[in-house]
Amino acid sequence: MQKQLKEAISGMTQRKTPSTITAPPDPVATAEIDYVVGIDIGATNLRLALADMTGAVVAKWGSSTVGLRGAEAVVELIRGGVENLLQQVSAPGHALKAIAAGAPGVTDVDAGIVIATSYLMGWRNVPLRMLLERALHAPAVVDNDVNLAAIGESWAGAAKEVNDFVFLAIGTGVGASIVLNGMPFRGTTWAAGEIGYMLVPDIADNAVNHGEPGALENFIGGEGIKAQWQSLWRAENTSLPKDLTATEIFDHAEAGDPLAQTILQQTARILSRAIFNVTLVLNCPLFVLGGGVGVHPVLRLATQRMIEQLNMRSQPQLTCSALGTDAQLMGAIRAALDLSHSHATLFANKGAAKK
Repeated sequence: MQKQLKEAISGMTQRKTPSTITAPPDPVATAEIDYVVGIDIGATNLRLALADMTGAVVAKWGSSTVGLRGAEAVVELIRGGVENLLQQVSAPGHALKAIAAGAPGVTDVDAGIVIATSYLMGWRNVPLRMLLERALHAPAVVDNDVNLAAIGESWAGAAKEVNDFVFLAIGTGVGASIVLNGMPFRGTTWAAGEIGYMLVPDIADNAVNHGEPGALENFIGGEGIKAQWQSLWRAENTSLPKDLTATEIFDHAEAGDPLAQTILQQTARILSRAIFNVTLVLNCPLFVLGGGVGVHPVLRLATQRMIEQLNMRSQPQLTCSALGTDAQLMGAIRAALDLSHSHATLFANKGAAKK
């Protein structure tokens, strides 16, 4: 059983690409419809999506996680959100067949444990799968949120039919998912792709422990970009306010503000060096930029120009996520569908063996 479940959640099986969000089904016709839930646990927000067994999303729900520190509190919020989703489509609790959740940190997929994360206070060795299964009475799988985003892009986004690629998530922090031969590579201790800790030229070179923001993400993550802006900001150099988000800085860079353009070029330079280093090791043909900051088109364009200047022997293609902020949710839905199909197969085999 363990082997089958592991295969189901590790691979990215080729199934029908999901349709766009549809209207909730007629309540009269929902009695026999089964569902799965995809969950994206972010640094400040929680998002849930309910999908039918074809992968079509029929309902969404979200809430803030600001001020929530313990895993139990987050799971309780998830439980309430799942109840809301099922009520939206007039479905009973037993219609829920599987759950998949992504957390922003190092996650042991086999054991269902979030080992460490720098953006959820107090999350160390959290048995998230067990907590979800107890709360929702359905089988669950948990993974790093960036791995789920890569699964989503491979299934229904910018990396369809691409066997080898790297998904680079740049939001509050920085992380990567490495997909080799069509499967996420998670590493011996589940920390593959934690490039936020990468040391590159011109940034701090002191290594930090997992669970704390790394050197690279302290520079090119959303908070790092804000810190760059504030350190260089002078009233005589720009008419823009000192308190801007990373995406707002890039918007103003595109509009021509000199200081914002300086921040953009610094960020693109460091990001291009990180991509260069990863390419030397993996030789992947495609990098997909995701996350709230990473999908900004001006960042992709500036980084692409920097990569071209490096004259790489095997220059990778750089593209933005096709799914945007929904990449994690779509990957979670795919993982939940795989888990549900795996359980259905196991039960069918057990029933046949008893006859």
